[in-house]
Amino acid sequence: MRFLTASCFICLLLLPISGFAAETPRANILIIYADDLGFGETGVQGCKDIPTPHIDSIAKNGLQCTQGYVAATYCSPSRAGLMTGKYPTRFGHEFNAICRTSGLSLKETTIADRLKKLGYATAAIGKWHLGDSSDYHPTKRGFDEFYGTLANTPFFHPTKFIDSRVSGEVKAIDEIDFYTTDKYAERAVDWLDRNQDKPWFLYLPFNAQHAPLQAPKKYLDRFTSITDEKRRTFAAMMSAMDDAVGTVLAKIRALGQENNTVVFFIGDNGGPTQSTTSNNGVLRGFKMTTFEGGPRVPFFVQWKGTLPAGKIYELPVMNLDVMPTCLAAAGTPIESTAGIDGLDLVPYLSGKKTTSPHETMFWRFGEQWAVRHGDWKLVVSKGGSGKPELYNIAEDIGESKDLATSEAGRVVELQKLYDRWSAQQAEPTVMDKPANNAPKKNGKKTKAA
Repeated sequence: MRFLTASCFICLLLLPISGFAAETPRANILIIYADDLGFGETGVQGCKDIPTPHIDSIAKNGLQCTQGYVAATYCSPSRAGLMTGKYPTRFGHEFNAICRTSGLSLKETTIADRLKKLGYATAAIGKWHLGDSSDYHPTKRGFDEFYGTLANTPFFHPTKFIDSRVSGEVKAIDEIDFYTTDKYAERAVDWLDRNQDKPWFLYLPFNAQHAPLQAPKKYLDRFTSITDEKRRTFAAMMSAMDDAVGTVLAKIRALGQENNTVVFFIGDNGGPTQSTTSNNGVLRGFKMTTFEGGPRVPFFVQWKGTLPAGKIYELPVMNLDVMPTCLAAAGTPIESTAGIDGLDLVPYLSGKKTTSPHETMFWRFGEQWAVRHGDWKLVVSKGGSGKPELYNIAEDIGESKDLATSEAGRVVELQKLYDRWSAQQAEPTVMDKPANNAPKKNGKKTKAA
């Protein structure tokens, strides 16, 4: 029997590094969530008057999901779905008003809760909109650090602003040169510097492009050729957000972490075109409607070395998929009994699975609702007839030809699917007050807003 010499023994100790494959490091996670961004307001999705090279780079270095959806057509419920991986209606988070009385249900586990438990550094920088009171703040929902606003805010002198490094108190920012979009990028870079030696999760929900339309002169000066003042300011805001995205991506690259970072860029809902000029492209409808212009959004995913680059992915995906995708990238796929509606997208986006991630998708927003099954969509929406309308989305993306009469059997099939799903959802915890242009039923305004 031969015995190992001391030098051979040392070699064996080194084998996990040089002789065997080392354990794959857990991926870092960056989620960029844009606010009220229209479907057609990035270069890769057809925008001609506002260059967005940094945002576009996420799609060019990864995948552009042309059928990317969010589970709600409104700010707070959309975020609730992102944070939990569940339809927000499952736990009564159907409207924004819940944030004024409570927030995202304390019974729900957020993506930050899960990643923090796995040893990730976690930060939320931007607009929270999941609860104003202290128990619902980001630092109570899995985030080590929060720098941003609790709800909608001006871009200059933002309100309900928290810097968790300084104080937990809500305050306003009085600095004359403070512009939220720029400051969020600065804090993100600083935080990445501080946490580069551990796996990290950065949630970056900009308040751009939400109203009020505000931008510094340096961005407005880029668009002197745009004569419409509202559109010019929107363009300046969009350019500021693109610069901020570029700053954060450049920092990740400088840290040598680009190939080990999953990047999502997603809009929180469709654009409210009339108030901000946000362009939803060929889609019918807007924010707060269940036509495609409400829940269908820009949706880009980058993970260099793992996902293909410069690809178009044409099957339906949803913001509910973000959490299970990120947990799988962190090396801990979510358990099948967790009641999550989303799924890990990597097998689909990489081409290993060729079936559709979601055969059926649902939306409920008060009296407005929709179900999509395959390419068929049954919808009741503000701006529609008030009755269920049927569209083949593959052939009629603009929802212009209602086939409910000629395809009566499909109407019955999809109505049953929706009714079964809706019966499983919770009643709204709080209802928003109806807006003047709310949809009507039997001649009366509904509770939707």
